[in-house]
Parts: sequence; C-alpha cells; structure tokens
Amino acid sequence: MKTIDISRDFSRFPAGRYKADSDFSGEVFRDKILAPALSNFEHVQVILDNTEGFGSSFLEEAFGGLVRYCGFTREYLSNHLELIARSPGASRYPPRIKEYISGAIAGQGKR
Repeated sequence: MKTIDISRDFSRFPAGRYKADSDFSGEVFRDKILAPALSNFEHVQVILDNTEGFGSSFLEEAFGGLVRYCGFTREYLSNHLELIARSPGASRYPPRIKEYISGAIAGQGKR
C-alpha cells in the first residue's frame, strides 16, 4: 500500500488544472505522483487534509484525468483508491472527487 499525503508529498497550496497554470497543478500531481502510485501499488491512500484547499479544476484534472488520460477505469479506482479526509474542512472533497471520476470518459480528454 502507498500513502500520499498531498500537503506533505506535493504542496500545501495545490492550484490550477494544467502544468502551465502552476507547478502544483492537478495535471502535475496526477502525472508525477498519483498515476505512478496507482500503477505500482495495489492500494493507494490519498490524504486530503492540511492543505489550503482544492479548486475544482485541480481535483477534476487530477482524479478525472486518471480515467481520461491514464487508462484507469472507474471500477479500478473504486477498488484501489482510498480518499482520506479527517478534518471537517477536507471532508467535502471525497464526494466531489468521486463525482469527477464517475463523470470522466476514457479517451475524451485533450492534451
């Protein structure tokens, strides 16, 4: 199992959709940290606490992009990706992330 604590392993200030927007964008997080972890470990936990928050563009690109660009299925992510939000402020993110994953269509993204 692999645990990714976004605030510790990536940034306390994640922002933007694309790498052109920020060094700490959803695209960078997905391509450099999240997708490789899901490819190399059976189970991945993502801790969403202790950041300054997440914009919808960051979350949609990072997590919805797993389906669109990386070849992961919704079913695979449902069984192998665990979203952890212990703080009240972060508790709103797991349902949003699950919506972004379920709404993503494989191969429908642009790069």
